[in-house]
Amino acid sequence: MHLHLAKIKSLLNITVFRVLLFIVLGLLLFISMYSNVKPKTLDIRLFTVSEQTIRSPITIEDKESTEAKKKEAENKVEDVYVVNKALTQNRIDLITSIFDSAIDVKKIDDSGTVITESEQVNKLKEQLTEDVTKDISDSVFLSLVSVPSDQLEIARDLSVTAINSVMSNRISANEVENAKKQLEEAMKYSSLGTSLKNAAIELGRYAVIQNEFYDPNATEEMRKQAVESVEPVMILQGQIIVEENQLISRDIYRQLELVGLLKNERSYQPFIGSTLLIIIFLAALYNYFYKLDKKPETKHHYLIIFSIIFSLSILIMKIVSFFYVFDYANIAFIFPAALAPMLIKVLIDERLAIFTAVITGICGSIMFNEGVTGTFHMTIGVYILCSGIAGIMFLSNHNHRSNILKVGLYVAFVNVLLILSIVLLRNGQYSMQEYVAVGAIALISGLLSSILTIGLVPFFEAGFGILSTMKLIELSNPNHPLLKKILIEAPGTYHHSVMVANLAESACEAIGANGLLARVGCYYHDVGKTKRPSFFIENQMNKENPHDQLPPETSKEIIISHATDGANMLKEYKMPKEVIDIAQQHHGTTLLKYFYFKAKQNDAETTEEEYRYPGPKAQTKEAAIVGIADSVEAAVRSMSKPTHEQIENLVRKIISDRLQDDQFNECDLTLKELEKVAETLCETLKGIFHSRIEYPEMSKQEVKHA
Repeated sequence: MHLHLAKIKSLLNITVFRVLLFIVLGLLLFISMYSNVKPKTLDIRLFTVSEQTIRSPITIEDKESTEAKKKEAENKVEDVYVVNKALTQNRIDLITSIFDSAIDVKKIDDSGTVITESEQVNKLKEQLTEDVTKDISDSVFLSLVSVPSDQLEIARDLSVTAINSVMSNRISANEVENAKKQLEEAMKYSSLGTSLKNAAIELGRYAVIQNEFYDPNATEEMRKQAVESVEPVMILQGQIIVEENQLISRDIYRQLELVGLLKNERSYQPFIGSTLLIIIFLAALYNYFYKLDKKPETKHHYLIIFSIIFSLSILIMKIVSFFYVFDYANIAFIFPAALAPMLIKVLIDERLAIFTAVITGICGSIMFNEGVTGTFHMTIGVYILCSGIAGIMFLSNHNHRSNILKVGLYVAFVNVLLILSIVLLRNGQYSMQEYVAVGAIALISGLLSSILTIGLVPFFEAGFGILSTMKLIELSNPNHPLLKKILIEAPGTYHHSVMVANLAESACEAIGANGLLARVGCYYHDVGKTKRPSFFIENQMNKENPHDQLPPETSKEIIISHATDGANMLKEYKMPKEVIDIAQQHHGTTLLKYFYFKAKQNDAETTEEEYRYPGPKAQTKEAAIVGIADSVEAAVRSMSKPTHEQIENLVRKIISDRLQDDQFNECDLTLKELEKVAETLCETLKGIFHSRIEYPEMSKQEVKHA
């Protein structure tokens, strides 16, 4: 119960520490970028003369000017009038019907029926509407009924032609009288009689009316199109708002206010934006560590290491940004952009290193925005990102310290190319001295990244007990004192360790475990045998086996002690804990079967526990696989000309025996992974113990002649 409560308390403490660490990182980023995102304001008053040329720091729409332009465009659109063509035909039909009605009345008169002219006029009016009879005088009707039908037909045709000709044109309200006069002029010189001509002219004047009318829908549509065609008035980033010695007018003052350059305008938007950006960074970082498949303690150490490295990088960036006071715009390129990504790849992993390069690039584009309009200096951001990615790419998974210096040279070369491409893309005029200066800055940046990486890695390794790839590579060096000791004092064990290392590394890599750690662990796993090398068969070189003269109890102690002796020796040499664990755990609690059965023959009461290794059992995949590879290599080496089938049966039997003996209970090896390990070991052993051609021996006579 107390143990359970202590564990909960420990987890709570770790959680609180992580929350505080995230808060500290967030505050560090906010404070570092505060001066760079803080809006620059000017003490300017209306109708004063500007002491400097002022440019817009942002791109924004001038909505007031846009609305003014839209209003102006709308006002320029004139009212739309349309011609009612159907009205022309209606008036022609009306005049035609009047003449036709008069002709019909004349036909009654021509039939022999005596009708007075007054009666004819009345009959004609009866056939017409009341509006027509009111608007047209009786003298016109009298003139129509007083002439023959053929004259009426001629008058009708002349009238219709004249009306159509006049009303084919636009006739507005104030042009109606002119149109009527035009029709009168057209009919004045016709061959009709005076009375009929006057009647036809009056009818024509009556027919001619306004045919052009205001169309509100079309007018509104035209105005809408004019408004939509107006482009928004934009104040562009970097655009000059007011020049030096220019008067600050109301419009200029309004634009300065719009872009947030006036002191009386306090904007909190940039700070909210930077806070949101920091939250995104921290959320992504939290997601990475939440999904990281490592022990809680390891994740805790990784988070602290990342925080230290990232904070160091931000502080260096801020210090470099202070040098802008020397008015040298390219000073930002000296920042060791590849430092943080390289350190994190060496100490943690590549995925987090790429994430760091991206964050550093974004932060750099903000913190080095001096002298540019806007918040982001994209050129610097791209430079920092590409330099960091280059450092990650050139770093392999197995790096000596000397290789990191080479990586620094490669990064420096990439930096030079990046800066040259940036300078050339600007299409500016630069002297040779300027090109050399920029190239030298890029070179310093790359070399500084590698030098700082080499210098800082040992501090992190020592402070957090990190077993980095670089450290493992150094431990695999044959010149290491312990490896030289094994080679000189126990050469058979050395050869055995190298063979086991090949098997264990390939098996670990097949299941995604740390193959390099397994290899290095194999090199040192039997270092304890150097205390009594002749008591182990691989070092006896056809000599008499000393165990034949010893009781099984003594032999057991000697054999079992090599694991604990090896762990103690590794501790004396301050070797990494992971390597010590492999040496101590590679036998687990397995049984020394040979000496157990030998002792059993002498004493039936002998128990298995007396002849088992003290353990502990393998705690990691690497330690478990080293133990399997150790047993497999020793067993296969004892076989004479093993076949592929014999090798496979042996490998699977050893794994099965260890599985049934519960040797994998304390590590996270799955059955699927064990199957993959078995397949990989078989493939590797088949390559080692492949069949060879047996060359025939030459006879003495053949040798003499040869």
